[in-house]
Amino acid sequence: MSQSTEQVYIVVGMSCGHCEAAVTEEVGRVAGVSAIDVDLDAKRVVVHGEGVSDAAVREAIAEAGYEASP
Repeated sequence: MSQSTEQVYIVVGMSCGHCEAAVTEEVGRVAGVSAIDVDLDAKRVVVHGEGVSDAAVREAIAEAGYEASP
């Protein structure tokens, strides 16, 4: 049984509701993701889930047009 994890990313350039929606939509497609919390002021995205691939989350953020740092 996998344990739920929390991964935190700083997403440079994310500054508005559209940015938040784009990142949330792309990251939400990653296997294992159960919830996504976005803090626009801090440029922080917290991904919750089980067995979530860090590389897949970074790729999803890139698909949304942004770059993530740990």
